[in-house]
Amino acid sequence: MRIGELAEMVGLSTRAIRHYHHRGLLPEPARRTNGYREYGVRDVVVLARIRRLTELGLSLDEVRDALADEQGRDLREALVALDGDLARQEAAIRERRAKLAALIDRAELHADSTVSGELAGLLAEMPAPGGEIGTLERELLALLDMAPGRDEVVSALRAHAADPAIRALSEDLARRLEELADAPVDDPRIAPLAIDLVRGIPANLVPSDVDLDHPFNVAVLESLKPAQAEVFRQAMRQGEA
Repeated sequence: MRIGELAEMVGLSTRAIRHYHHRGLLPEPARRTNGYREYGVRDVVVLARIRRLTELGLSLDEVRDALADEQGRDLREALVALDGDLARQEAAIRERRAKLAALIDRAELHADSTVSGELAGLLAEMPAPGGEIGTLERELLALLDMAPGRDEVVSALRAHAADPAIRALSEDLARRLEELADAPVDDPRIAPLAIDLVRGIPANLVPSDVDLDHPFNVAVLESLKPAQAEVFRQAMRQGEA
């Protein structure tokens, strides 16, 4: 039979069969005088095995090794390894579904509802000032889920936010920043606000080497009004001192 007939019989494409030839899974039969390759029953059997093994999830390299080992030792090892991978995927899927169920059961959902449980706890415990500054603060905090050392930072911020004086200071800072929305960059309120802003950050989280030219920091400052951005610039410089 020719390659098209073989492909139809085993439910594969001719392209897949040629790829198996190229990868060494199926020997290429010699061409006949008419220029066509002729396939036999053995080729059907091998292709059926390849299809069954790939549908189980084995890679082509694993399939090739399994077919080469008549005793089935490599196949057993590959199947055991695959079963372990599937078990880990199954556990991960169960965990993801549990998280989804918890989200679906919430009365209210918004874009940042999908943060980790640790970060969600922090956001729930911190003051939630209104206005653009309050919104930006919570959006930036949500980015902690992607940051290295997230757990340590979240723990420090949660302990910090539990202090009533710090909570009151945070709300006051947000209010004062909002009041600078239309102020010039030389407004006299900027310098004392920058000092208080540094006070509102846990001492162990105040960076000592802030790069004001880092693209992310530049983007954050550009999202603020000029006077508000100047407050953060001065606060960052104080952190370096």
